Amino acid sequence: MNKLLISLLVTFGISGVAQAEGDAAAGKANTAVCAACHSADGNSAVPNFPKLAGQNEAYLLKQLKEIKAGSRQVVEMTGMLNGFSDQDLANIAAFFASQKVQIGQTSQELVEAGQQIYRAGVMDKGVAACTACHSPNGTGNSSAGFPALSGQHAAYVEKQLMAFRNGARDNDPNGMMRDIAAKLSDTEIKAVADYVQGLH
Repeated sequence: MNKLLISLLVTFGISGVAQAEGDAAAGKANTAVCAACHSADGNSAVPNFPKLAGQNEAYLLKQLKEIKAGSRQVVEMTGMLNGFSDQDLANIAAFFASQKVQIGQTSQELVEAGQQIYRAGVMDKGVAACTACHSPNGTGNSSAGFPALSGQHAAYVEKQLMAFRNGARDNDPNGMMRDIAAKLSDTEIKAVADYVQGLH
């Protein structure tokens, strides 16, 4: 059933995905405040802060709007987006989407386990392969609003999977990520998070 739902969502997209129509050049001028945590080009140097470079524009815009509205709680960003209009947020999303993500390294001891989860899922737990939504090379699915994972910091991915698992993050369409994360052990989460850090 999970695989069928994911296939339908990927094929037809998710209704309600924010349609980004941003201007990357205009967005660059609004990203000075972002650079402290995410770096000027969106390749954050601190593993706790996500890389925004190369992220799907519609996904970025959705997150920015939800953080601003308070429906996605990110303590470090409290109030930081209040002065921005929806167009400003679209422009910021367009700018970071236009940047090239810097790929990290996958730990040799975790690559096999992480690759297995990412490419094949965990069959005995009913966990679909990550490739179904995030693509084989980790570039995501922009039309469906699924984020790119390629090159993302392992620590950040692990933190988000844990947040989905314990319900601290709940802005995933139809609870898809909460359902998946609830079935993964700490070890499996760590392995797949580490794998995507070096995925390209």
